[in-house]
Amino acid sequence: MDRPALRLWVEFFDDLQHVRGRSHNTVMAYRRDLELWEAYRAKNQSVSGFYQFMKEQGLSTRSQARVISSLRTYFRFCEAQGFTAPELKELRPPKVKAGLPKPLLPTEFDQLLAAAESVEDPVRRGRNRLTLYLLYGLGCRVSELCGLNLRDFHDTDSWLSILGKGDKERAVPLTQGLADELRTYLQRIRPELVRKTGEAEALLLNDRGHRPSRVDVWRWLASWSEAAGFAETVHPHRFRHGCATALLESGADLRSIQILLGHASIQTTQIYTSVATPALVEAISHHPLSTDKSIS
Repeated sequence: MDRPALRLWVEFFDDLQHVRGRSHNTVMAYRRDLELWEAYRAKNQSVSGFYQFMKEQGLSTRSQARVISSLRTYFRFCEAQGFTAPELKELRPPKVKAGLPKPLLPTEFDQLLAAAESVEDPVRRGRNRLTLYLLYGLGCRVSELCGLNLRDFHDTDSWLSILGKGDKERAVPLTQGLADELRTYLQRIRPELVRKTGEAEALLLNDRGHRPSRVDVWRWLASWSEAAGFAETVHPHRFRHGCATALLESGADLRSIQILLGHASIQTTQIYTSVATPALVEAISHHPLSTDKSIS
């Protein structure tokens, strides 16, 4: 087949990863979207029928919009390389109603925390506790959580460096409660976990003493959600939205929330709404975890 989709396949993914700095997970998402397009085009010539095809594949309107966005990025790349891409004019993203997954409520966080601390092993109990504090207190993505290293914690000033999408690093101030929790983990808990492997870099460790994977975190959340009596597993993104919502409702401004969450565009953060502007460090003080909690 002589279509640009195959001709520039390798070049496009190379550009995404090495020129634009997209993460491996992002590149794979683009690949899946283009493979879906190729599966459709192998049997169909009409571009307009692709929307019905996506519906038949069970894709939501939001997922369809993501696929179209990926395709348009690819076809723009094709045109930049001197190829014609008429599909670029025909493929338009469907309108998506702005919305968010249900944010995690402070009461739900407390339920999960109680479930995570119900294990008998004090080492696992401490690790579980810190995991939840980091997810809710920082509003970080699971990939960011798993990627945290010891050197990312700046103890003197209570900051944590987080490596986000596109390898963009952001410095996030910690609440007093979260900073104390992290210090306790590093002094009492991590040394017990690290004895198994001698892991030198990773901040958070799984039961085997290794850096946790996304699967590890999902498995933990599934176990704690069940123990807490929830009907379904609490999705990691609910912590992220819960963190943003709590800050916003307490008076933090959008720009501060954008920096804290690592959004590339303020438009992403505007889903929450718009408010006035306090300083970043002041903004983090509004988080529910800024109040002292007992540290075991």
